[in-house]
Amino acid sequence: MKLQEKILTAAKETISTEAKAIANLEHLIDEEFVEAVETIYNSTGRVIVTGIGKSAVIGNKIVATLNSTGTPAVFMHAGDAIHGDLGTIQKEDVVLCISKSGNSPEIKVLVPFIKNFNNTLIAITGDKSSFLGQAADFVLNSYVEKEACPNNLAPTTSTTAQLVIGDAVAICLLKLRGFSRKDFAKYHPGGSLGKKLYLRVSDITSQNQKPRVSPESNITEVILEISEKMLGVTPVIENNEIIGIITDGDIRRMLKNNEEIKGLTAKDIMSANPKIISHNALAVDALEIIQENKISQLLAAENGRYTGVVHLHNLIREGIL
Repeated sequence: MKLQEKILTAAKETISTEAKAIANLEHLIDEEFVEAVETIYNSTGRVIVTGIGKSAVIGNKIVATLNSTGTPAVFMHAGDAIHGDLGTIQKEDVVLCISKSGNSPEIKVLVPFIKNFNNTLIAITGDKSSFLGQAADFVLNSYVEKEACPNNLAPTTSTTAQLVIGDAVAICLLKLRGFSRKDFAKYHPGGSLGKKLYLRVSDITSQNQKPRVSPESNITEVILEISEKMLGVTPVIENNEIIGIITDGDIRRMLKNNEEIKGLTAKDIMSANPKIISHNALAVDALEIIQENKISQLLAAENGRYTGVVHLHNLIREGIL
């Protein structure tokens, strides 16, 4: 087998193996899963997530997901727990322990201490009859038939299954809490994701110049306004209300279709009923309108009053697109 074929075959087999295992998890979700989620939801404490090895790595990701979706969570490494980190666990906390086998030496040492604290213990494990499975108050079954590793040794499919179970828990809690886009924005203020959730049209329009012409403005005035304000567009304003729009494309079409332009005014070439968005709308909503209508600029207004222009380039520069 050629090297390229070997790589493609291995990659496809890995994806296929993991996909089948993940699909099977749906059949493992039961009443115990429901009770575990309800326990976390009703708890006044945090979720303390613990594990060892690759399960610890997955645990860190689950903690990040829980925290970002409204469920306070802390990671506690199972190996460090018995050397002082057990103090992380407070009275009202729920402990979520992750282990494929449920029989790791560190887990066997840790679990009795957790039980002595009388905290609720939830297990994510592939073996319900294991030491962890037997000790836990609730077991979230992450059983997989085999690893993607051809030797069935390297944690691959099993860690993916643990991650999916953790995501399922987090999303269930998100829905129970009614966690909204506004809530999400509070925890994700940075980067393009944050901007999609909090950046508003007013934040964009304030960066731009504010072109405008009256219905009686002559063509020279219109062309100069579009050129000077560098947005490729100008609204036609009457009594501070938008009655039309003129783009640089409209100017080109006017020159092509009219041999004599002297005497033409803005109202003669404007497009009536332009697309308008609220001054307070999210910038990502402006992007949606721009894309749906295949336009480059969008006018903004507040209570019917013109407030500015949003250009596609603004949204690209902000990382919204």
